[in-house]
Amino acid sequence: MNKIKKAVVLVSGGLDSATTLAMAQDQGFSCYALSFRYGQRHITELEAASRVGKAQNVVEHKIINIDLGDIGGSALTDTRIDVPDYAIEGIPVTYVPARNTIFLSMALAWAEVLESQDIFLGVNAVDYSGYPDCRPEYISSFEEMANLATKAGVEGKSMTIHAPLINMSKAEIIQAGSQLGVDYAQTISCYAADERGNACGVCDSCRLRREGFLAANVIDPTSYS
Repeated sequence: MNKIKKAVVLVSGGLDSATTLAMAQDQGFSCYALSFRYGQRHITELEAASRVGKAQNVVEHKIINIDLGDIGGSALTDTRIDVPDYAIEGIPVTYVPARNTIFLSMALAWAEVLESQDIFLGVNAVDYSGYPDCRPEYISSFEEMANLATKAGVEGKSMTIHAPLINMSKAEIIQAGSQLGVDYAQTISCYAADERGNACGVCDSCRLRREGFLAANVIDPTSYS
């Protein structure tokens, strides 16, 4: 009898991670969702992550507390820094220092406990905000480190970091997710959503999301304030 393949999937509550989760399940993985309460300015994304996990029937969904607000340096964790409502050249203030490295490290630890050799995350290097930890070379380097730094890697049980969206446009991501039955009404991508979960419609993430649905010729189910 074949052993069920387990995968840890980083689920933020946004459309990219919801699509990534659906892709992992489509590949036959039994999925364990991982989200973080990291000091972000609003909890609507965690509420969305919980909805996505339930809607897509994950085996287990962990929400781990890591307060990156104590470090600050990002508009997503420091209320003194405004979330831009216009496109910015270069790395924007919504970049959270070392966030993906921290999140992947926690996913790596849980994968070892689960005896899983696969981690999925929804980073994208095409329609994205220019974050350095969303690039293919970063994913490749982290995977190499993971296999040097873990008991599983040393014992020959190689870890694989899957980033299936890395070279896809936002429209292609939405089209792929729609074919897999992802309910994007359950997701939110906004950097400055209100307490009711309505997206602002003007931040960089909202702009990319709105343009993606338009280019994909798919109705945008987002509730905008």
